[in-house]
Amino acid sequence: MRMDLKISDLPKVMAAEVLAGETAVTSAMREAGRDLQGKWRAQVHHAGLGLRLGKTIRVKTYPTVGESLNAASLVWSNAPVIISAHAEGAVIRSKTGGWLAIPTPAAGRGRGGRKMTPKEWELRRGMRLRFVPRRGAPSLLVADGRLNARGLGVVSRSTTGRGRATVPIFILVPQVTLAKRLNFERDVARVESTLASRIVGAWVEARL
Repeated sequence: MRMDLKISDLPKVMAAEVLAGETAVTSAMREAGRDLQGKWRAQVHHAGLGLRLGKTIRVKTYPTVGESLNAASLVWSNAPVIISAHAEGAVIRSKTGGWLAIPTPAAGRGRGGRKMTPKEWELRRGMRLRFVPRRGAPSLLVADGRLNARGLGVVSRSTTGRGRATVPIFILVPQVTLAKRLNFERDVARVESTLASRIVGAWVEARL
């Protein structure tokens, strides 16, 4: 194919090419950012960390208005401490140097489905927790009550003692080690490897 250009046409051609490039780069970066956001959210979900934590992964493309050859997308989490702990691994200890209380299934959940602290559990259930030390095994906080039909520790109303049980409510440990469960760098590398083809494809489309 032969193209005949006059010198007077060159500025218009260059301006159109720059505009196509700005549109292509911005479109490609926006698409790549959304792709990376989706991959990160999927990782969080597949790691068993829940949809709620996955939704903290956000994306924003700059410039927010218009197009630019220097366009960029930022992907981040609104819960960076939690995400970092699972992405890098971490050892969690009590701030006061005491025990970490891990609720058992018999503890149930608090408002909004949140895990309860021992103090909150006592207030909500109207029962006192009793400390039970164990040699060679984690200590426990137990309740002297019963298990209801849903497997939750509740107050025993029995006058004969029937059905009463010592129910483990919390397991006490000095620290918890979180294994690395997320690999965000892998997804970043995968998306970065597609940037050139995304930009070229968007550039060709912008010129049509």
